[in-house]
Amino acid sequence: MAVDIQPACLGLYCGKTLLFKNGSTEIYGECGVCPRGQRTNAQKYCQPCTESPELYDWLYLGFMAMLPLVLHWFFIEWYSGKKSSSALFQHITALFECSMAAIITLLVSDPIGVLHIRSCRVLMLSDWYTMLYNPSPDYITTVHCTHEAVYPLYTIVFIYYAFCLVLMMLLRPLLVKKIACGLGKSDRFKSIYAALYFFPILTVLQAVGGGLL
Repeated sequence: MAVDIQPACLGLYCGKTLLFKNGSTEIYGECGVCPRGQRTNAQKYCQPCTESPELYDWLYLGFMAMLPLVLHWFFIEWYSGKKSSSALFQHITALFECSMAAIITLLVSDPIGVLHIRSCRVLMLSDWYTMLYNPSPDYITTVHCTHEAVYPLYTIVFIYYAFCLVLMMLLRPLLVKKIACGLGKSDRFKSIYAALYFFPILTVLQAVGGGLL
């Protein structure tokens, strides 16, 4: 196999993207950021993510998916309590919202249309924070090589939270307005208002602490 010979890339996550392949001949571009769904290998070439998530990856995704549901249930109980018999229906609706959001997220992730995702293996903690490892060869110019080395474990959580929020805004206000008659007008929507606070908090948690978690 013939591969063009170029100097090795600087930094941990800079790589060369495949530009042309004809039989055994491969031509790569200059060092830079890898496209979405790819990460650098040991030879500093961008390679597609073709592996399946490991058990630990699924446990992490399951934990992040359960956080909104648990918080929904907590605030539904907190603001409903014994004042209304609608809490059970709101619990079921929250479960439906999060379940549908998870299914839709898997369906729109690569490969599209199946309940399966392809991923890149997590090798070290820095894989989650590639933005901190952009090299500066002359200490003046920074080569930006930030990409999702843990594809799709980082962005798929944000997509899931977005679908959770959209489904909640579509379904929950109608349900609460119909069945939460035992609560005052200012109380019946408080569990929804609470979600508008904790979803940004969860987003920041994933953005900053995803790798640590």
